Amino acid sequence: MNPSTNFRSVCRPMPVSVDVNSHGSRTPNLNLGPGGEQESSLAGADDLILITGANGFIGLRLVENLLRRGFRNLRCFVRRSSQRVPLEALVANSAFGSAQLEVVTGNLLSPEDCVTATKDVAVLFHLAAGRGEKSFPDAFMNSVVTTRNLLEACLLHKSLRRFVNVSSFTVYANGKKSGDVLDESCPVEVHSDLRGEAYCFGKVKQDELLQEYGEKFGLPYVIVRPGYVFGPGKTAISGRVGIDTFGIFLHMGGSNPIPLTYVDNCADAIALAGLKQGIDGEIFNVVDDELPSSRKFLRQYKKNVKKFKSVYVPHAVSLGLCYLWEKYSSWSADQLPPVFNRKRWHANWQKTRYSNSKLKARTGWAPRVTMAEGLGRYFEGCRRAGHD
Repeated sequence: MNPSTNFRSVCRPMPVSVDVNSHGSRTPNLNLGPGGEQESSLAGADDLILITGANGFIGLRLVENLLRRGFRNLRCFVRRSSQRVPLEALVANSAFGSAQLEVVTGNLLSPEDCVTATKDVAVLFHLAAGRGEKSFPDAFMNSVVTTRNLLEACLLHKSLRRFVNVSSFTVYANGKKSGDVLDESCPVEVHSDLRGEAYCFGKVKQDELLQEYGEKFGLPYVIVRPGYVFGPGKTAISGRVGIDTFGIFLHMGGSNPIPLTYVDNCADAIALAGLKQGIDGEIFNVVDDELPSSRKFLRQYKKNVKKFKSVYVPHAVSLGLCYLWEKYSSWSADQLPPVFNRKRWHANWQKTRYSNSKLKARTGWAPRVTMAEGLGRYFEGCRRAGHD
């Protein structure tokens, strides 16, 4: 079944400086150079851009980011069951001039829906993912099969200039020594199924699939791996800070820096990954500057949002507990699921430093929202959500 479409546009054009790119289309002059200089983008102002997961936490900010950059032809793909009110409100915003937003509802598990959605698309931002799945088959279906369907559809149309896959820090094995820097050169999980996290398994296989299509078919792609994306609209505390699985909040992070990226900064990085010329085949990690420690973040959260009891678990103790859980799970033939294990500990709670130097150097990205300002907005959003 073909997706249903809904076309919305508003009047009063927004002034955009344009030139003509190598594809013959009008291109916004975007602030893409590492020194802040104006530089033409990969796509023209009227070229069709597809955003999957467009009504999600990051997707909405990406749509707005692209509109503010002067792109006027966006196709937003959402699930049939998705809440579309925020996206429709964005469509109705008169600040975006004559831009046309096409809202397409469908299912990425349907090859036919993917063929319809990718027709004439120049740049594809793939944000839709099975984040809430706890089973490995569901994670595979909603991260890998959906991506394969999109890739096959793009090969069929032959109009694509870049496929941007939004991955995650969760793919990294992080087997280095405590305190080392995690960057794009670090290895990903080879046996991601042993982490006990379906989301990690799905994202690793998704990245592998995209790289395979790039090698076999010459499909142009960029992979973006954000850290923990935060901001108003998300109230959860990162699992890298701690967990409340056992009825009390266990503070696991201690002095570890937390790889945070404010949602608007993250959307900016994703947009640049799709528009910057000369970066095909690259991988970019996204974290902001001035990362707070887990201890500092938790202290500020309690001060600004709500107070609650927490217990700090030293790193040696948490690693030992993960080891014991892992061994008991193996001994009991997985009667106790291996949700806590040494691989997960290394990925989430081993002390690690993070780098965004490649993203800055190759795309000219810099966080527009400071960490202090971003945390302030996040805490305010959490307070409001708690009062609703």
